[in-house]
Amino acid sequence: MKPRGREVLRVKRLFKTFGSVPACRAVSFSLRQGEVLGIVGESGSGKSTLLRCLAGRIQPDDGTVLIASDDYVVDLWAMDEASREQFVPTTVSLIHQNPRDGLRLEISAGGNIAEPLMAAGGRHYGSLRATALEWLEKVDIDGRRIDDLPEVFSGGMQQRLQIARGLATHPRLVLMDEPTGGLDVSVQAKLLDLLRSLVLELGIAVVVVTHDIGVARLLADRLMVMQRGRVIEEGLTDQVLDDPHHPYTQLLVSSVLHV
Repeated sequence: MKPRGREVLRVKRLFKTFGSVPACRAVSFSLRQGEVLGIVGESGSGKSTLLRCLAGRIQPDDGTVLIASDDYVVDLWAMDEASREQFVPTTVSLIHQNPRDGLRLEISAGGNIAEPLMAAGGRHYGSLRATALEWLEKVDIDGRRIDDLPEVFSGGMQQRLQIARGLATHPRLVLMDEPTGGLDVSVQAKLLDLLRSLVLELGIAVVVVTHDIGVARLLADRLMVMQRGRVIEEGLTDQVLDDPHHPYTQLLVSSVLHV
C-alpha cells in the first residue's frame, strides 16, 4: 500500500433530504493525501448528492465538511458564499461523467486548461501555453491539438481533457462522478491507467463515485457502499469486495460475477 499524507477531507454526520426523500443520512468518513476512496451503490443511493455537497454545489441540511488548505482547515459550509466560491475552485476539482459538462466547448483545448490557471493567478501567456502543452502530454493528447476545439475530440479525448483542466491547478481534493461512464471498455482501461498514474504522481486525494464495481476495484484504495442515503459497509476495497458482509454489498458483488 502506498504511503498516505496528511488528512485532506473529513465529513461528519452529513444529512441531505429532498422533500421526503433522504439522500444522505449521517454520512461520515475521512480521506488522506494520495488516497482514493470509491463510493458505490445503485442509482438513488445518495452517492452523487454526497459528491455535490463536497464540491460546494449543494448545501447539506446538517453536518460538517472539513477540507485542508495549505496552512489551515476550512469548514466548507460554515463559510460565507463569497469565501466559498473563492476557496473551492483552487482546492477542489469536480470531474463530471459527461465531459461536456466540465469543459468550455467554445474555447480551444489549451484555453480549457489555461482558464482555471488564470483564475488561480496565472497571467503570462507563454507560461500558460507551456503548462497546457505539458498537461496535454500527461493525458496523452497530441500537443498539436492545443488549438483545436473540444467538440472535434472523441468522447475519451474530451474526458482526458476535462481531467487535465481539473488537475492543472493541483487541487488538494478531486471528486469524480462516474469518470468512465459512457466510454467503451478499451477507452475505460486507458483512462483508469491514466488516473492511477496521476494520483501517484500528484499525491492528490480522490473521491470517485461509480456504479461499476470493476472501476472501484481498479482505482480505489478504500470502498464505501451506500444504500438509501446510508453508508452500510466500508473498508479496504479488496476486503469489501472479496468478503462482503452486508447483504446489499453481497448482492452488488454477486450481480457483477454473474453478468
